[in-house]
Amino acid sequence: MLTYYENLNTGINYWPAAKAMYWWQNFDLTEVEQDFARLSACSFKIVRIFLTWEDFQPHPDVVSATALHNLLLTADCAARCSLSLVPTFFCGHMSGINWLPYWMLKTDDNTSRRFPVFSGNAIRNAPVKNFYADSELILAQVEQISRIGRMLKGHPAIHSYDLGNEASNIALPHNREQACNWLGTMVETIKSIDSIPVTLGMHAEDLEEDRHLWPQDAGKFCDYLSMHAYPFYLDWVNDPLDYRLVPFLSIITHWLGKKPVVMQEFGLPTRPFHWQVRTRCEEQLPGCLLFDEAAASLYYARVLAALADNLVPGLAWCYSDYVPSLWNLPPLEMNQHERYFGLFHHDGSPKDQLQAFIPSSWHRFTTGTQCNQGWLQNFNLDDFYASPRRQLTAMFAVYQKFLARGEIS
Repeated sequence: MLTYYENLNTGINYWPAAKAMYWWQNFDLTEVEQDFARLSACSFKIVRIFLTWEDFQPHPDVVSATALHNLLLTADCAARCSLSLVPTFFCGHMSGINWLPYWMLKTDDNTSRRFPVFSGNAIRNAPVKNFYADSELILAQVEQISRIGRMLKGHPAIHSYDLGNEASNIALPHNREQACNWLGTMVETIKSIDSIPVTLGMHAEDLEEDRHLWPQDAGKFCDYLSMHAYPFYLDWVNDPLDYRLVPFLSIITHWLGKKPVVMQEFGLPTRPFHWQVRTRCEEQLPGCLLFDEAAASLYYARVLAALADNLVPGLAWCYSDYVPSLWNLPPLEMNQHERYFGLFHHDGSPKDQLQAFIPSSWHRFTTGTQCNQGWLQNFNLDDFYASPRRQLTAMFAVYQKFLARGEIS
């Protein structure tokens, strides 16, 4: 077992409560120091952070000296707090919006896209260039990795690097060869500077659809694989609080990619504490399912126990709710549930579900059953992407049957 995998304890995804995705534009070291001290006191070990592409690389050949300096301050702060960072390059997709510099956008196509783009301090409906294959964009990405990699080489707070958050939500490679060439170039650039581990932040839609970013291919280049799992986003999962979906997707990712897996994102949006709690979950905002903190506490504890049974580390989404002054800005004015995913309220007070991360809270749900993948024996790995959604649905049904019989954890 690789040492980075052994040492990866429970972690968290981080944006500051008062800044959200505008963090690097309004960097405040005191705020980071307070937040990291709070996370360290709660025994979190790993903090995943996001390098907003436009802030770090405003032009293809320019990596912001200010952003680099603030990143180094953040890493130094993490080291002082005994935290390890996973910097995520090329961010990219975040909370339902693609945050991109102007030079990543096409100007000759007004075709509507699934996700809006935030660029130049405004929402735009611009299509994104193919950064997996465009030679100029490849060089720009290599430049960003090189500058950051050299600056942070040997830094005690850097745990590993992530090549992107749900990159297939920004643009799709035209084929697997493009994806592999991109992965190979990015990983080779990092490894030429430092031997630090590398991953790619994949999500459930990379398993539901053939987006040409396969775990099989990521596993050829990455040291470990990462998956994001939210049952309430998936219409083939009947219960929005079905914790079993989280370990299930980690198992499928490992089965496909043959590398250790980290459950890089899992979590729930909960109702603000000033709302009266009436039911387990209810519609409180248009198109927005929010859960009470008691239900969230149980969900987190069951997820953590299931991940532990399967020897899979987990990173919660996310650190904090966002302050109301951000609610009229992208992405929070459109995607209102994104305001409330935190383990802390926006004033810094802990939510009930934070207690689930105390080992005694989730240990009681562990089964002690040895994890195995024998239940997958009737599924053919090579056929998975012929009909991935159908395969996932069938696999999840089988997985649940084996769980009910106590044959797997």
